[in-house]
Amino acid sequence: MALDELKDTDNLYEVDGFKYIVDKEFMEKTKPLKVDFNHFGFKITSGIDLGAGCSSCSTTGSCCS
Repeated sequence: MALDELKDTDNLYEVDGFKYIVDKEFMEKTKPLKVDFNHFGFKITSGIDLGAGCSSCSTTGSCCS
């Protein structure tokens, strides 16, 4: 996530007063793309499997405790 200017290759989304610029090609690769905001900051989830996670419990995204 970074500040950017709108280009012809981008889509502009406005949700709850926030404007999001997403490259059209990137959006096709990552959908569904979800951006949540809470008191800790932004959380971005997408359809991309990053393959990271905890090997001991076979989960992705975060480790078991």
